[in-house]
Amino acid sequence: MSAFLIVRHYQIEITFRTIMDLLLILKTIIMGIVEGATEFLPVSSTGHLIISGDILNFLSKEKRDVFEIVIQLGAILAVVWQYRTKVMHVTTHLNEQKSRQLVINLFIAFLPLAIIGLAFHEQIKALLFNPKSVAIALIIGGFIILWVEKKLPKVTVHSVDDMDWKQAIKVGFAQAIALIPGASRAASTIIGGMVFGLSRTAATEFSFFLAIPVMFAATIFDLYKSRDLLAADDFLIFAIGFITAFIAALIVIKVLLRYIASHDFTIFAWYRIAFGALVLFYYW
Repeated sequence: MSAFLIVRHYQIEITFRTIMDLLLILKTIIMGIVEGATEFLPVSSTGHLIISGDILNFLSKEKRDVFEIVIQLGAILAVVWQYRTKVMHVTTHLNEQKSRQLVINLFIAFLPLAIIGLAFHEQIKALLFNPKSVAIALIIGGFIILWVEKKLPKVTVHSVDDMDWKQAIKVGFAQAIALIPGASRAASTIIGGMVFGLSRTAATEFSFFLAIPVMFAATIFDLYKSRDLLAADDFLIFAIGFITAFIAALIVIKVLLRYIASHDFTIFAWYRIAFGALVLFYYW
């Protein structure tokens, strides 16, 4: 009887571990979808990841931070793939004026976020990386989008190739607002670009291109800082999240480009306000 009980105990333990592993994989897929679906929409991927991770009780806080860094790289590779022809042309034809100007504009727009982020990243992370701060930022950002859509400035730039360094630096400072979790890098750059005279399509595409150096730099920097937390045992979970984020982001990019051809961002503004209010209600 005792031998039977021992075998039964191990069977139950193995079954429990299998269920827990399946639940972890399911949570990983959900987190990957959340990242890929929200990274390039004006709704804040960081905010959604903070809230989703908290609700799902996904990994430890330190391990979750590293996981989010890895899956963000999956999302940004979706942009590289979507614009692979443009990216390849620019990188191999820097002798052309338009290619050089785009690279210069991206570098200029990258600087404000990099400088301010390096100076205040730790303070911002300690004070604002929590669901309540995210919810408030979502709501405020939603009202700003509604205001911009109502008072839409005159379009002076119809293509990213027509931008000059002055517009790039303005978008760069707008992007720096995204250091506040919940503000959204996509919202800051797209809506900021529209405020400064870019067309909806030009602002969206420049936001996509700007995400490449910004997110690659942030990923490398954060992975270096968190290198001690990386472990071979986490490879499968990180790989699933990475692939899921890539696929979800690729789908969203294609859908968003079609959507903005005939729609504005009002629906995203109301979503931010409603979701932010729901989060505040949940946590308070």
